[in-house]
Amino acid sequence: MKSAVETLNPTRVRLTVEVPFEELKDSLDAAYKKINQQVTVKGFRKGKVPARVIDQRFGRGAVLEEAVNDALPKFYTDAVNEAELSPLGQPEVDITELKDGETLNFTAEVDIRPAIEIPDYSGIEVEVDAVEVTDEDVEKSVEQLRERFASTSPVERAAEDGDVVTIDLEAKVDGEVLEDGIANGVSYTIGSGELLDGIDDAVKGLQAGGEATFTSELKGGSAAGKEAEVTVKVTQVAARELPELDDEFAQLASEFDTLEELKADSRKRLENMKQYDQATQAQERVLEKLLELVEVPVPEKLLEDEINTRKHNLEHHQLGQMGLDLAKYLEIQGKTEEEFETETREAAVKGIKTQFVLDELVKQEKLNVNQEELTEHLMRRAASSGMSPDQFAQAVVEQGQVPLLVGEVARGKALALVVEKATVKDTNGEIVDLDDEEDEAEAAESTDAEAAEAPAEEKTEG
Repeated sequence: MKSAVETLNPTRVRLTVEVPFEELKDSLDAAYKKINQQVTVKGFRKGKVPARVIDQRFGRGAVLEEAVNDALPKFYTDAVNEAELSPLGQPEVDITELKDGETLNFTAEVDIRPAIEIPDYSGIEVEVDAVEVTDEDVEKSVEQLRERFASTSPVERAAEDGDVVTIDLEAKVDGEVLEDGIANGVSYTIGSGELLDGIDDAVKGLQAGGEATFTSELKGGSAAGKEAEVTVKVTQVAARELPELDDEFAQLASEFDTLEELKADSRKRLENMKQYDQATQAQERVLEKLLELVEVPVPEKLLEDEINTRKHNLEHHQLGQMGLDLAKYLEIQGKTEEEFETETREAAVKGIKTQFVLDELVKQEKLNVNQEELTEHLMRRAASSGMSPDQFAQAVVEQGQVPLLVGEVARGKALALVVEKATVKDTNGEIVDLDDEEDEAEAAESTDAEAAEAPAEEKTEG
């Protein structure tokens, strides 16, 4: 077999392959054997029809076609390996010549990973938010905890903001009560915004036994998105009572004996959260700076596939679970379809570039992934998927996605290496030592890379 490579552009090549006919022998034998099992010829036992008879009865062309289809993947793979290419996706194959007994010639056009040169990245500088926790932040955190321990008691007065009302609902569309438009005994906190638009104004001022009618767009159910006439009846009004902020509350709501200890713990937790956010922000901004330094051509076919994957996942998974379609989603987001298309394309380009650059860094820095790192990453991915680690691991193995997870971990290590060499300052001009936040950063290492290019990764393997 002879092969040659022609570069069509930085991300696409054409392979020209010449195969001597004798190298098709194994595939020809397999083709005759396969056809033998499928046909019946009078005078011959099944599977024992001679090759010359198959040629006479069914045509030599049918045998050649079967043999070539069987042999092409191997010859294509051999040519790719010989040229040391990294193909993306499936090739476009064209058989240019097939002479029985002489030769098989074909071409294969395929997208490839572009050659990327990583420049010195040690001079990257980024600014991140300072870790500052104010007294107001602590008070807000404690107040949120206090809200969770609020109690309610029925009152004989009109409903007000913050009250918890028990209500019955009936929704009509075009004058007809919907089958799923009746709900009784619903508990609702006025002002929470957790039910229908307009319900707050409808129930405020009503006492137990009072009712009102208002118009609202239904958010879910059989008539989601339609305007409905909703009748709401209040069966109970209850006032929320917050516990006193004192040592007794601290003992009720936490493991601490005093309110001051509870506040100190809240401050520490907020600082940890802000440090985590700071580490994540540093990684995102360092990655952006790195991508600016590197010229990365993006294969158009891969880009279009990635855009379509992102759209499909949004429309059929994320929005579907929320009972929304794309048009409603764009309306809520205040975006035009053109803006959505532009943003999706930009995100896809960034995702593909991120993967290419970090993969090149993994190769350049000779980064490896050990079993402990892979296990820790698997545990995090399992937690975010809502599956148990065992279930997630089984799914990963069954779907052949272990190499994908290894790639994610390796890219996370590559990004961490760049962040380590970068200069990170906060908005106060202070140098940020991310080593102090190693635990937080470890969990966030691959966040941007995974979120940006997980679908692209699936396209580029193989």
